[in-house]
Amino acid sequence: MLEAPPADSRARARTLLMGLQDSICSGLEALDGEGRFAQESWERPEGGGGRSRVMKEGRIFEQGGVNFSEVEGDQLPPSILSQRPEAAGQRWFATGTSMVLHPRNPYVPTVHLNFRYFEAGPVWWFGGGADLTPYYPFLEDAQHFHRTLKGACDSVNPAYYPVFKPWCDEYFFLKHRGETRGVGGIFYDYQDPEGVLYKGQDSQGLAAAVSGATGAISQSWEQLFALASACGHGFLPSYVPIVEKRHPTAYGERERQFQLYRRGRYVEFNLVFDRGTIFGLQTNGRTESILMSLPPLVRWEYGYSAEPGSREALLTELFTRPQNWLDDPGLVERCQPHQAVG
Repeated sequence: MLEAPPADSRARARTLLMGLQDSICSGLEALDGEGRFAQESWERPEGGGGRSRVMKEGRIFEQGGVNFSEVEGDQLPPSILSQRPEAAGQRWFATGTSMVLHPRNPYVPTVHLNFRYFEAGPVWWFGGGADLTPYYPFLEDAQHFHRTLKGACDSVNPAYYPVFKPWCDEYFFLKHRGETRGVGGIFYDYQDPEGVLYKGQDSQGLAAAVSGATGAISQSWEQLFALASACGHGFLPSYVPIVEKRHPTAYGERERQFQLYRRGRYVEFNLVFDRGTIFGLQTNGRTESILMSLPPLVRWEYGYSAEPGSREALLTELFTRPQNWLDDPGLVERCQPHQAVG
C-alpha cells in the first residue's frame, strides 16, 4: 500500500492548479494585449465541476482555452482502470488544469499543458506535461522550450527529464501518420512513491530503457507536488519569449494554408489518442470544455506532399520526429539552410 498523502492533499492540489489557471491566464492576457478570457463555471451531475476560460479572436491567439476541473465519482473509467486496476471499486477524486493555445500567425507554435492529481481510495498519483507544436520550424524555439522544462524538472530531481522527454515523444505520436505531434516537451503519469518513473505502454522504448537504467527513485507526495508546481510555473517562461519573437513575422496565404493543414494532425491526435479527451468523455465531463483543445479553423488535403527542400518539408521531416534538441550539434547543420536556426 502507498504511503498516505497529506490530510490536506486535495485542498493543496486544488489551490495549486487553480492558481496556475489564474497566473497563466493573466500572463497570456498581458502577452496578447487585446484578447480576454471569458469564464464559464459548470457543475457535473455525478460530483464536482470546474471553470472553463476561453479567449477568441485576440491579437495573437485565434483561440485558446485554459480549464480547471475538480471531479469525483464512484467508479473510475476503463481508460484509468486499465493502468491502475487496484483502484477498481474505489470512490475517486481528480483535479487538473489543462490548456491549449492556437495562435493565428503560422510562425507562432501551438502549445499544450496539463497537470493533474488523482486519488482513489489508498491509490494516488500525479501526472502532467507540456508540449510544443510549431508549424514553421525554428531550432532555437524547440531548444528554449525544452531547456526551460528541463530546468524545472531538474530543480526537483535531475532523473526526471531524461525519462519524461522521450515519454512525451512516445505519447504524442500519431501512429497512423508515423510522426510526433510536434517537438514534444515532457510527459509523465501515475507518479507515486513506488518511484518507477516510466509507466507507459512501450516497454521497449527509450523512456522505458532510461527509466530501467535509473531504477526506482525516492519520491514523496511533497516532491511530486513540487514537480507539478515547478513545471506549471515554468510554462510562461518557456513559451512567452517564443511568441514575442515570432509574432511580428509577416506571413502570407501559403503559410496560413500550411498551418491549417497541420492543425488537422492536432485534431486527429486529440480525437483518436488523447487520454484526457477520452477520460473526460468517459466520465461525463463538460463536452465544450473537453473539446476546447480543437482549433477554430482546420483543413485536410488528400495526398499532400511538401515541396522538397522547403521549410514545410523541414517541419515534416525533422520537427515531427523525436530529436535530441539540447545536445545534437547536427541539428544546426540541418536547419541552417532553411533559416530555421535564429
